[in-house]
Amino acid sequence: MTEREPEVFVICPTTSIAPGEARAFSLSRIGDNGEARPFPIVIIRTASGGFVGYVNTCPHDGKWLNIGSGQFFNADRTQLRCGRHGATFEIDTGLCNGGACEGQSLEPIALAIIDGEVCLCGVALVEDNSFPDPFDDLDETMEIMIHPD
Repeated sequence: MTEREPEVFVICPTTSIAPGEARAFSLSRIGDNGEARPFPIVIIRTASGGFVGYVNTCPHDGKWLNIGSGQFFNADRTQLRCGRHGATFEIDTGLCNGGACEGQSLEPIALAIIDGEVCLCGVALVEDNSFPDPFDDLDETMEIMIHPD
C-alpha cells in the first residue's frame, strides 16, 4: 500500500491579510461523487499574527458569515459574526457563543504557512486547467503596463 501525499494548495500570500483582518475565498472542491462543489472559506489573521480558517458557512442555516454587509466581525472586532442572524463565534475556535446556533462550531479548515504563503491542506480542490494561459503567446520583449484605477 502506498501512502498518498496530502493535498496542499496555495491560497494567498501571508502579507495579503493584515493582522486582525479576514478574507473570503470561493473555491471548488471535489465532492464524494467526483463532481465540483462550491467551497467558500474564510481565512483570518489573528491580532497576534497567526492564521485560522473556516468553511464560510454559519452552522445555523448555511449562509456565508459575511452575507449582507460583507463584514466578518462584530462591532468591536473581538468575534466573528454571522451577517444574517447575528450569531457570534470565537475567532480562535469557531465555537458559537451567542445566537441561534449557540454551542455549535464553524467547520475548521487545515492551514499551513509555507514559504510565506497561506496553504489549504487535506482538501481535494478542482484545478481548472482547461483555459489557455493568456500570457503563453507574449513575446518576452513586450512590456506590460498596469495602470492603477
